[in-house]
Amino acid sequence: MEVSVKAAVRKWEAVRGFALGLPEAVEEFPWGPGDAVLKVNKKIFVFMGNTDGPPGISVKLKDEALHGHAMTAPGAEPTGYGLGRSGWVSVPLGEKGAPSVEVLCEWVEESYRTVALKRHVKELDARIEADG
Repeated sequence: MEVSVKAAVRKWEAVRGFALGLPEAVEEFPWGPGDAVLKVNKKIFVFMGNTDGPPGISVKLKDEALHGHAMTAPGAEPTGYGLGRSGWVSVPLGEKGAPSVEVLCEWVEESYRTVALKRHVKELDARIEADG
């Protein structure tokens, strides 16, 4: 059973806002206006999906525990185009029991840390420490 599309879109928007708030994160549309990715240091850390289908995201999770957890989300699967072999997981947001915004943001942060430069991670850690 699917949750409301509105709820899934709200979740997607919250995750996007969190990701854009990470140090030097930028949004780009390499495959057209409806297909957003978020990058740091010219490297993608989250695919925001496209506007054709139900909301979903893809993140790179090198940490085995986080990757395993992400794969248990309803409808989650290794990301296509061979990216799944590198730890990328696609998670739909419209499924009943889909992960919370907090969990999704944790995964986005982990994906960011995987591709970010040391100085970006240092800035993020300093920010987190300052926020308590």
